[in-house]
Amino acid sequence: MIGRLTGRLDHKGEDHVLLDVNGVGYIVHCSDRTIAALPPVRSPVALWTELLVREDLLQLFGFLTLQEREWHRLLTSVQGIGAKGSLAILGVLGADGVARAIALGDANAVKAAPGVGPKIALRVVNELRGKAPAMMLKETGAAPLIETTGPAPSAEPAPTGEPAGLAGAQAEALSALSNLGYAPVDAARAVAQAADGASDTAGVIRAALKLLAPKE
Repeated sequence: MIGRLTGRLDHKGEDHVLLDVNGVGYIVHCSDRTIAALPPVRSPVALWTELLVREDLLQLFGFLTLQEREWHRLLTSVQGIGAKGSLAILGVLGADGVARAIALGDANAVKAAPGVGPKIALRVVNELRGKAPAMMLKETGAAPLIETTGPAPSAEPAPTGEPAGLAGAQAEALSALSNLGYAPVDAARAVAQAADGASDTAGVIRAALKLLAPKE
């Protein structure tokens, strides 16, 4: 199993990159979001990888964070979502966005990915809802594995997403609510909703508690 590759970025394609690792060129398939976040060609780069093995096919898929790779594994476990569908979903939503969409039961967000129909999007949300809390807790400290040794050119801007600190705030808030005895799925849904209007841990917790409070 190839779990991580570190080398020089030699080429960027539409859906893949070529990574030179000690003179061996690896074709690694990536989401649009991942490719856009990588530095310019000939820069040093490291990617977490997943190897797909079939009788007549070997394919590598690359991810900037472990969280992204874990979501890829979960997404491809859903019937009807292959590796291409998973990369499409991650390309549109990112790892944080996938976690929020599934926690909120937002099949429409998943359906926004090219090639993902409404029935499959609903299946993704229903089958993975129970996985969202644990995955949201893992978001803290997730940082792109882009090597910076030597002269490092400026990286291309990544697509606009959630602020870097928001994932950590959500993870801390989710942990606090779980410690208060709230069910993980309910807590994850409240935290995902609360994150729309708060960006710090205390703010997310306060907003989530209001959402979880019994309705009169």
